[in-house]
Amino acid sequence: MTAPKSIDEAVEQILSTYDTITVVGASANPSKAANEVPAYMKNHGWRIIPVNPAADEIVGERVYRSLADIPEQVGLVDVFRPGPECADVARAAVAAGASALWLQLGIRSDEARSIAEEGGLLYVEDRCLIIEQRRTGIVPA
Repeated sequence: MTAPKSIDEAVEQILSTYDTITVVGASANPSKAANEVPAYMKNHGWRIIPVNPAADEIVGERVYRSLADIPEQVGLVDVFRPGPECADVARAAVAAGASALWLQLGIRSDEARSIAEEGGLLYVEDRCLIIEQRRTGIVPA
């Protein structure tokens, strides 16, 4: 993968590369963005792997307690956790062999960015998957 020159390039590279989104902090509550976003992405062709220590099923998918519990290779990790928790998520993503980390709209973490970049992950923060998918029109192949 060629390193993106801008955040928009990173967004487009991520949306066009990954057909599966692992969602850390996915919510079973349909009124929360952490449920609405994965449901939208699933309805637009992405496979969703929810991660939440307190749920069994989210958007019709089996939920894993942590990234380490997922029994397959993780690629894109989408994060719905507060900024201060994102460094730990970034470490777990690197440990799981992920290749991209996306922090949702309103979430930023300099430490998570450093961990992701040092781990060779594509990195996006403070962007919404729904907004970016609509802006680019990209759907999985």
